[in-house]
Amino acid sequence: MFVVALLPMVLGVLVGWGGYLGLREKLPRDRGTGLRTPSTLRSDEAFRVANRVAGLPTVVAGTIGVLSGAAALAMPSTPGMVTAVVIGVVAMFGLVAGGGALGHRAANAVPAPAPAEPAGCSGCACGGCGAS
Repeated sequence: MFVVALLPMVLGVLVGWGGYLGLREKLPRDRGTGLRTPSTLRSDEAFRVANRVAGLPTVVAGTIGVLSGAAALAMPSTPGMVTAVVIGVVAMFGLVAGGGALGHRAANAVPAPAPAEPAGCSGCACGGCGAS
């Protein structure tokens, strides 16, 4: 049963570390980490803002995971241990989902990047058609 108590602790450390990196704006956009929705991947700025907003709830979720694992280890009976683990994991995932929703809303508020002009057509008389 010791392994059951370690599960939320390990998940909590991983989730909390991801939240901390998001809060500090250090999550790499190219590694599959962080909040990844179409609106957050629209630009570097949207990704950065979304993960900064989702960072605090995610850090709190990680803390709850670690604390629920510690509480499970302190329980004198197996049902108490399982209850502490289940409550901690459900709370952790609820906070991560809430942080993700907040981050997604923040990314939607970031203006979309302007489309890039084709190379060589900037300011020419052809109007961007590419004809000489």
